[in-house]
Amino acid sequence: MIPGPLLILLVLSCVCGTVVSERELVYVTVLFRHGDRSPVHSYPTDPYQESAWPQGFGQLSQIGMEQHYKLGQFLRHRYTGFLKESYDRHEILVRSTDYDRTLMSAEANLAGLYPPNGSQVFNPDIKWQPVPVHTVPMSEERLLSFPLNDCPRYKLLMNETEQTEEFLNTTALYEDVIELVRNKTLLNKTDIESVWAVYDTLFCEAQHNMTPPVWVTPEVMAKLKYLKDFAFRTIFGLYKQTEKSRLQGGMLLGEIVKNLTRIAAEDPKPQLKFMMLSAHDTTVAALQASLNVFNFIQPPYASCHIFELNKEDNGVLTVSMFYRNSTELYQLQLPGCALYCPLEEFKALTKPSISDDRDKECQLPSEGTKKEVIISLAVSGCLLFLLIAILLAVICRQTEPMRSRGYHHVINEAES
Repeated sequence: MIPGPLLILLVLSCVCGTVVSERELVYVTVLFRHGDRSPVHSYPTDPYQESAWPQGFGQLSQIGMEQHYKLGQFLRHRYTGFLKESYDRHEILVRSTDYDRTLMSAEANLAGLYPPNGSQVFNPDIKWQPVPVHTVPMSEERLLSFPLNDCPRYKLLMNETEQTEEFLNTTALYEDVIELVRNKTLLNKTDIESVWAVYDTLFCEAQHNMTPPVWVTPEVMAKLKYLKDFAFRTIFGLYKQTEKSRLQGGMLLGEIVKNLTRIAAEDPKPQLKFMMLSAHDTTVAALQASLNVFNFIQPPYASCHIFELNKEDNGVLTVSMFYRNSTELYQLQLPGCALYCPLEEFKALTKPSISDDRDKECQLPSEGTKKEVIISLAVSGCLLFLLIAILLAVICRQTEPMRSRGYHHVINEAES
């Protein structure tokens, strides 16, 4: 039997614990990878070319649709009471890259998040309702698709990364499997990146019960998987990770921090509660690398990174982060801060990964510089034209006396 004073103490501690842990959810951002898909491309000797896949290369499969439908149901369960049961266009904004697989993943996810009820049922035989998904052309995408190839400084960093001791040692250690891929696939170029692509193709085929080539043993697949994960480290870490983040994933992190700051400043409470971003494994990896919470293992299909903005009972706004792989949810901790990190500390700790002027850091000419160059060229052209005109005028004046040395009528003094 628990003594009376101790029982009172336990009750008080439970009550106090409950009070301390009370917090109000204000805003959520969810970034996820698309679901299961067909290979993006193949290799010359692959027995399964594009015709082997119902919708061709790079397309969401029915398995992927189911994965995202279940993720939508998970989000519905997690945010019941926060989001309305019925879809409200003021509450949620959905953005996707302009790929079939990411657009369809978002739509499948929304089918699980917002099953229609009441007046939103437009056909009793269809347990689905349309929810808008926004996108931009890939030529304009600078927020959800990484790595971006418009940055000379980043390309230089990648060249330097490939000269590091760890990169050279890893490629030397796995030269046998790289050579094997070269011989068996007949690819013209085999390096870390192309080996990653071959692994992806073989992985997709295995997920759909397609018999692998004889040379693809479990040992070979294990080595290819290691090289694939090493490629993620190469792209987003391994060497000068913070600077790489400023030129890549920090762009998305900067927008997320900006949104959190804006939402926190709105009074009364904002109508927008939920931002959904549908993208790729490299997008999740780039974002997590910029936060320094990436484990450098490829994010699986339908994995998602969640940001939650909370208002504590003392009025302080905090940011909490969660990562769901394919099934399990884990809370992530920003290095140097608490699990529920005060917003101002979160902003300060993430600032080193966010560029104030990416184009300048990429060593790209700004719009102002381009205008100055155009103006300078125009002025130089005008001056050159004027100089040529003056030169021609001088030449003409010098040749004119020569022409005047012809015959002239001379007046005889006697005649005069």
